Amino acid sequence: MTVTQRLYEAAKPIWQACHDHPFVRGIGDGTLDREKFQYFLLQDYLYLFDYAKVFAWGVVKAADPDLMRFFSANVDAILGGEMKTHRAYMARLGITEEQVFQVKPALANLSYTSYMLSAAASGGPAEIVASILACSWSYAEIGARLAQMPGAADHPFYGEWVRGYAGEEYQQTNNALVERMDALAAGCTQEQYRRLEDTFVNCSRYELGFWDMAWRLEA
Repeated sequence: MTVTQRLYEAAKPIWQACHDHPFVRGIGDGTLDREKFQYFLLQDYLYLFDYAKVFAWGVVKAADPDLMRFFSANVDAILGGEMKTHRAYMARLGITEEQVFQVKPALANLSYTSYMLSAAASGGPAEIVASILACSWSYAEIGARLAQMPGAADHPFYGEWVRGYAGEEYQQTNNALVERMDALAAGCTQEQYRRLEDTFVNCSRYELGFWDMAWRLEA
């Protein structure tokens, strides 16, 4: 098994709970309350700025130009790519970016991003990608699964979200992260792998907690 296959198997039960979560299912069948989606959208928008900073740590810690360019390209993909979906929804909901920054991150949001930034600050490129990958990969899988549900990708409100994460651009970006994780972890010791697995599984747990946070509209 590759390193990423081992990571995937370690987090599989947690990811299944994400797929079964009423928030995720509500996006797929179009029944999710829009107040909950708006809350999630704003919290996720704030989250993505810190998520981009985790990639930026990779630029700082990379030992070669190719790896620097890889991390830098991902910062751009978040700030200039993934966030376009959020901004499109914000425009539909009449919310400006200035208004988003008046929203306080929920405690679960702060805890998650603090954990990732701590892992990035204390680790190297492999630990940085491990902390990032749970979010990217789980969303790629959620988007792909939801897109297979009849009518999900064409829903007048939630379809844009589904198409964004099921789309080729996002899937390719995530696949590159998976490949990079395997490359960075090639030849790692069992002890080194355990650190990567702990980070990946913990971030997967935070992902599940993020869906819970949005479902419950936590402060």
